[in-house]
Amino acid sequence: MSPQSASGPGQHRSTARRGAATGRPAGVAGRAGRAPSVRWALAGLSLSMVLSSLGTSIANVALPTLTDAFGTSFQDVQWVVLAYLLAVTSLIVGAGRLGDLVGRRRLLLAGTGLFTVASVLCGLAPALWLLIAARAAQGAGAAVMMALTMAFVGETVPKERTGRAMGLLGTMSAVGTALGPSLGGALIAGPGWRAVFLVNVPLGVLTLLLARRHLPADRPGPAAGRAGFDRPGTLLLALTLAAYALAMTLGHGRFGPLNLTLLLAAALGTGLFVRVEARAASPLVRLAAFRDPVLSAGLVTSTLVSAVMMATLVVGPFYLSRSLGLGEALVGLTLSAGPLVAALTGVPAGRLADRFGPARVTVVGLLAMAAGSLLLAVAPAALGVGGYVAPIAVVTAGYALFQTANNTAVMADIPPDRRGVTSGMLNLSRNLGLITGASVLGAVFALASATTDIATARPEAVATGMRTTFAVAAALIVLALTVATGGRALARRAPLPHT
Repeated sequence: MSPQSASGPGQHRSTARRGAATGRPAGVAGRAGRAPSVRWALAGLSLSMVLSSLGTSIANVALPTLTDAFGTSFQDVQWVVLAYLLAVTSLIVGAGRLGDLVGRRRLLLAGTGLFTVASVLCGLAPALWLLIAARAAQGAGAAVMMALTMAFVGETVPKERTGRAMGLLGTMSAVGTALGPSLGGALIAGPGWRAVFLVNVPLGVLTLLLARRHLPADRPGPAAGRAGFDRPGTLLLALTLAAYALAMTLGHGRFGPLNLTLLLAAALGTGLFVRVEARAASPLVRLAAFRDPVLSAGLVTSTLVSAVMMATLVVGPFYLSRSLGLGEALVGLTLSAGPLVAALTGVPAGRLADRFGPARVTVVGLLAMAAGSLLLAVAPAALGVGGYVAPIAVVTAGYALFQTANNTAVMADIPPDRRGVTSGMLNLSRNLGLITGASVLGAVFALASATTDIATARPEAVATGMRTTFAVAAALIVLALTVATGGRALARRAPLPHT
């Protein structure tokens, strides 16, 4: 690894601390009179974020229907969700790096096109194996969209408005996630399960048109071009992440020999990946970048916080139905409160990050999440729905503040030729947190409820499990807060390199 690559991220952040940044990204300078084009570019990026998050959440509600439609078991049908998840998780970092090398606009158009075509194939699939294969292709397109959407912010908006743009994208992600179950249920009840996938097609075409018309053109890259793409590292990382994701998802939190074997394979793959990257001439991930405390702290806290947010999705339905006795319709309505709060908080969170700085807003967001988690850990079931919704609103508002500020801090001073891979790592940290949270905190919930089947547990046991799970969640947020403040302190003390 060259000295330039080893000191690159730190040097860029140090330059920013000296106040040398101009405040306007490349591609935006000289285009002050084209604000409408910037707005349309953000509209295209927002749709890209909605589509990729909608693809994650909309298929889950269709699993019982697909079981009947294809006359198969739930274990087979769950691969409709797993194929998408595995493709996104394993390919997202490589997709970001490839965008840095061959051109982000070109690759984003290709990824959106793949997502759209795969959605058509999903909707027309005559057999389950074809549906699973099409979902994997859809996930590959979504990996490109997720990795490159945030990377484009630095090229489409002035630096002083980065937080607002990140807040908008966070809002769109929350909208897609919240819209998935309700939209999927309505489509299944109406046109049928195929419409769950075909609904993406017109949105995908519109996203393609906006991106092609309004995103800045790719600038000529280095002569190395495709030869600079780290194929061994990319393949090794993809296999490692796939092994970890399978270990965390197969068995629904019950660890058996297969899960343990996959975890050991993931650990071995991680060690091999570090060794390969240390020797690569043009590594997928520059290991020296992790010496930057802002980047490292941002990735770790994103993983921890995402694990806690997954707990709200794992625990909430059982607590509301088993302990509070709500019907399915009221459970769905109550669960939508969290994503709704996150959607409404995203853009204001971006403005706060722009005004007060992402570091301060990150801390405020984490404090709010810790407070909300502690309230859930001590709230008695006698408080009813209000005793659950109010703390959840605090948690999700804090999450919106954290996510927007953390994304802004991590992406603020990344060199243009590393924005794609850094955005990919940031999205990967979130995905790994969601996967780990579903498995680990789901296991904590089951263990604290003292039952092997939550669906038949006593209301009092489920309430105890909920409080214990959120006590653990609060501890994870405190850990995230420690990492965030520690990273900020290290960044202030980091010596400035000679220029």
